[in-house]
Amino acid sequence: MPLTAVFFRNALPLAVLALLLLPARLAADLVWTPDTGWHLEGGVLSGLPPQENYSAVELMNKARMAENRGNRGAAITAYQKVTKRYGSSVYAPEAFYRMATLMVARHQYVKAFQAFQEIITRYPNTTRFNDVIGQQYRIAAALLDGARTHNHTWMPKLRNREVAVSMFEQVIADAPYSPYAELSLMCIARAHRRFKDPASTIEALDRMINSYPKSILAPDAYLQTAEALAAEVEGPNYDQTATKEAITYYEDFMILYPSDPNIGTAEKGLAGMKTVLAESKMRIGHYYLKYRRNYKAARVFFNEAITDYPDSPVAARAKEQLKIVDARLAEQEKASTAAPGQKPAPPHRKHRFLFF
Repeated sequence: MPLTAVFFRNALPLAVLALLLLPARLAADLVWTPDTGWHLEGGVLSGLPPQENYSAVELMNKARMAENRGNRGAAITAYQKVTKRYGSSVYAPEAFYRMATLMVARHQYVKAFQAFQEIITRYPNTTRFNDVIGQQYRIAAALLDGARTHNHTWMPKLRNREVAVSMFEQVIADAPYSPYAELSLMCIARAHRRFKDPASTIEALDRMINSYPKSILAPDAYLQTAEALAAEVEGPNYDQTATKEAITYYEDFMILYPSDPNIGTAEKGLAGMKTVLAESKMRIGHYYLKYRRNYKAARVFFNEAITDYPDSPVAARAKEQLKIVDARLAEQEKASTAAPGQKPAPPHRKHRFLFF
């Protein structure tokens, strides 16, 4: 699948898309024309002695002519020679860039990413910095979406979505203040969600929220975190840590972004989590009421169920249970104050337990 198709298939906010689609800034010091080939402008020096400069230009022209003929393999080989022989010259960054671009066209995504990384590592002041970071992001996104890298024999390898995560991390490390860093964290979360790794998914989203709280992607990160935590909830009979954390993120999302179009989704998710949490308190209260005859403890948990989700069906049931608890406590108190030697009256049996 072409990289552009993969890139546009991802649902990105329009403002971020506008940033990503800015035209790449071309190096003004090294220019190609069909008539003159590669030449320097603006008084920039090549960094090579005259004879080596001549050889480097000749090799660059050879690579470009092979590229124009559609012979990508020969072009890549020639550009590689430039990077190895004249790595400290002005020609090397351009050779790396064109070589990486040709590798992308040949679906050699991992090698292309590495070639782009050489530019970032060895020539951090390159005028193509943002463009190179964008290219790396698109390669990683393509691999995450299932693109298969090819080897030198044009045979596609197996899909390797895991390598995309390390590529996104490299983008974040190289350009932490660019929009690509925010997008990369969201893609890392998406990758771990595909890998069925909820802990790593939540960690990536948490990094996004804490590192870029003012990003236009932050609302989606809050909501995705809440949904990831909600997916970990196993029901009212189990530990409610994830339930409480999901409630916190749903509530934070609704407070911070009340006009977000996904507010309805958050409200529905919050109601579901509050229902589970209140229901868990009902189960515990019922246990103390029926099996332990500990009416004071039962009262505490039924009251908590009401507090966790007031004006809900669960709260209404809790109030009915509280009536039973109060009646039992009254019977206990009456029995404890009976006259010495007087046999306490048997417990009143007209109340029935509500089963859940």
